[in-house]
Amino acid sequence: MTSTPNVSPLIESHESEYRDSGIPSTVAIAKHPLHPLIVTFPIAFLVSVLATDIAYWLTLDPFWAKVSVWLLGAGFISGIIAALTGMLDFLKIDRVRRRRAGWLHMSGNIAALTLSLINWGIRLRGGITAPIVPTGLVLSLVVAGLLGLTGWYGAELVYRHKVAVIGQNSRQD
Repeated sequence: MTSTPNVSPLIESHESEYRDSGIPSTVAIAKHPLHPLIVTFPIAFLVSVLATDIAYWLTLDPFWAKVSVWLLGAGFISGIIAALTGMLDFLKIDRVRRRRAGWLHMSGNIAALTLSLINWGIRLRGGITAPIVPTGLVLSLVVAGLLGLTGWYGAELVYRHKVAVIGQNSRQD
């Protein structure tokens, strides 16, 4: 049995991190990290925008356009909350800042939230159905792709670099 995962890392690997018990999140309740819990909401909302945009494109039913606007709003607002919890860990845990996965996770999520805000604003300003095809659909597709990629990097931080786990290590490296 090996001490490290038998899967090549996408970005980087540090053997010592497989042996330590991990670095707890700095934003936690009863040692349970909040960021991994909270991110499920903006991910679900913002990926669902792609589905409702496709539904509008195929049916031209304004119901789907309205749902997209609500999902964008809920995704952006919950994304800001998730970003705050993630940013606190980013700023307080050196190990996150020293890993490319941490920087890619953060910058990709900032890009996804920025594009979502633009998408939401275009729809609110231009009428709910007007900007969906192709602009809104393309923005939704890009955001869904970015969230898939940044989710991978977030998982790299947790599972490969043991950041924001319930561990015994009190170091913040």
